[in-house]
Amino acid sequence: MDNAKIQLLVIEAQQGSSDAFSALCQYFYPRILKFAIKLSSDEQLAHDATQNAFLKVAKSIRRLQDPKAFKSWLYQAVRWQVIDMAKGGSKRNELQCEIGIENIAITEPCDSTSDLQEQINKLPDIDKQVIHLFYLESMTIQEISLILTTPQGTIKSRLNRARNTLKKHLINH
Repeated sequence: MDNAKIQLLVIEAQQGSSDAFSALCQYFYPRILKFAIKLSSDEQLAHDATQNAFLKVAKSIRRLQDPKAFKSWLYQAVRWQVIDMAKGGSKRNELQCEIGIENIAITEPCDSTSDLQEQINKLPDIDKQVIHLFYLESMTIQEISLILTTPQGTIKSRLNRARNTLKKHLINH
């Protein structure tokens, strides 16, 4: 689905169209769920966080001022749900993560060798998140900045650092 179609669906959903919101859910749910699983490493928590995020988005979509920001807003909502649920669940389930992010691992099939995937998984957690959002979710620096609530310059430097680290490790192998 292209950005123009997404924006039109967001506008329709803001005007009360349940069909438009349903189309947005169908399109984004698998991507958001995959992102939540990567953040939490707990599939049940990821499902719950994703559903909670969609419920919150449904209730507040009319307040979204810029339809172009929907994708970032949705990812950010899921990220916060994962963080909140992981913090609460850590007491009950003894999860060993402060915000459910340190266990993120890139597990999608890679076009190159499995060495690349192995090297990505060795990156610091924040770098793995940036790599995931930029390359696997095809997000812009601005969108990643909104999701991770980090300045764009910092996102650029983390992305650059991750690329250089990967390049260095892959050349040496």
